[in-house]
Amino acid sequence: MVTKDRIDQLAIFTAPPAFDEPLHVGRPNIPDRGRLIARLNDMLDRRWLTNAGPYVMEFERKLADLLGAPHVVAMTNATLALELVADALAWQGEVILPSFTFIATAHALRRRGLHPVFCDVDPRTHNLDPQKVEAAITPRTAAIVGVHVWGRPCAIEELEAIARRHRLGLVFDAAHALGCTSGGRPIGGFGDAEVFSFHATKVVSTFEGGAVATNSAELAGRLIHLRNFGFDGEDHVARLGTNAKMPEVSAAMGLGGLESLSGWVEVNRRNYHDYRAQFHGVAGIEILPYDENERGNYQYVVACVDAEAVGLTRDQLRAVLWAENVLARRYFYPGCHRLEPYRSEVRDHSPVLPVTERLTESVLALPSSTAIGQQEIEGIGRIVRLCLEHGDIVRRRLEATAVPLNAVAPSQAPSPSRLT
Repeated sequence: MVTKDRIDQLAIFTAPPAFDEPLHVGRPNIPDRGRLIARLNDMLDRRWLTNAGPYVMEFERKLADLLGAPHVVAMTNATLALELVADALAWQGEVILPSFTFIATAHALRRRGLHPVFCDVDPRTHNLDPQKVEAAITPRTAAIVGVHVWGRPCAIEELEAIARRHRLGLVFDAAHALGCTSGGRPIGGFGDAEVFSFHATKVVSTFEGGAVATNSAELAGRLIHLRNFGFDGEDHVARLGTNAKMPEVSAAMGLGGLESLSGWVEVNRRNYHDYRAQFHGVAGIEILPYDENERGNYQYVVACVDAEAVGLTRDQLRAVLWAENVLARRYFYPGCHRLEPYRSEVRDHSPVLPVTERLTESVLALPSSTAIGQQEIEGIGRIVRLCLEHGDIVRRRLEATAVPLNAVAPSQAPSPSRLT
């Protein structure tokens, strides 16, 4: 790591980057290799590679214990999991969800023939605003999909009350929230179901994977049929289904991740507090806080950038960091309602989502996970403080050299995927 103490040492002035290797948001966590390889060898010896094998069954049981839900159904990914939940619950018509989410949340609903209705979020929590949800309900509304963004729980009680009052379905996208709690209860047992992601970027990975947690034995039974082509028994197909089964190799990876989860969370928590220390008292940069009274996984360290106070936009600051090999990410830019096919379906292209619009222009997820530690975080803090101390110079340099502010991640960078 190259220490940056002067403005001319920044990489945008042609100096070497601070870090030789890219620092990613969501770099995959790798569990104990010896135990993983032992499981893989056992799987190969059994020659049971898919179709609800012993590792998938064990993964579902251990997830159920962690999530406090009696039923867990593992899936090949969380996008299909959400699609199949909507199918199993027979939703028709409109579903209210945030625009401030990964696009897969909306796509999964749309692919089931549902109409996503994008709703604004609370500026403090970045989760669905219950008052806005209630105002968006129409006679065509079938359900609400809340998203536990950054692993911080939605306003669960308020959303549950709205769903009961209007007789609506309620499902939570818990892709960020593995191991988190709300009111002391594990996320996993709320609403009709909660959908988890085990994509490579998540705190626990199954390479690719997802799962549905639910309190309903009936719903779990339907999902088991749906993920396996609709089979109900050896040669009886009860309904239309698809292939969304988790293979044994994915479950083996996931079991190792669950065994390592507490250690990974402790690293994430330490990184989060180190970032808070770096930016304490820095005007215009707020590290989004977690509720220390709840259990969290601290996977995401999110800086909220006040461009007016900082003197640089979020994207300008991001461009400086990328030049230093700090691959900070914009989430969930520019908002689902600004992406296709939803953008073309809005006649005036101006949904009233002011909080979402501000967040997509101000949030910046910083590298964390087991790949970095205090030294790297201190280096990132120095770079940011240099930018803020010399904002005019940095801004002029970016404008003069036409540094792209909308840079595309290099091919080796993990996707900012939530559900896929």
